[in-house]
Amino acid sequence: MAKLIVVNRSGEEQAVEGDNGLSVMEIIRDKGFDELLALCGGCCSCATCHVYVDPAFADKLPAASDDENDLLDSSDHRNETSRLSCQLTFNEALDGLRITIAPED
Repeated sequence: MAKLIVVNRSGEEQAVEGDNGLSVMEIIRDKGFDELLALCGGCCSCATCHVYVDPAFADKLPAASDDENDLLDSSDHRNETSRLSCQLTFNEALDGLRITIAPED
């Protein structure tokens, strides 16, 4: 099973196993990271699952949709590696993906 490395807002890092086909948001939520609110449940309508993605994995991820970009634009904490974790489908090719939970808006 592939590993996802999650860095919480305090800078603590934890490796968790992730099932293929789940969103990164679902994996983080199911592993008990309370900082990631994911209020809309993965519908790409709230931006409360904002994360920063390790740039080394940028070419392995699909481009952000217009809806995702619009939601990220509403964040004061958006940067060049910002993504909504509900829009990232986890798979074996992403083994070792390191994400950091973005500050809350």
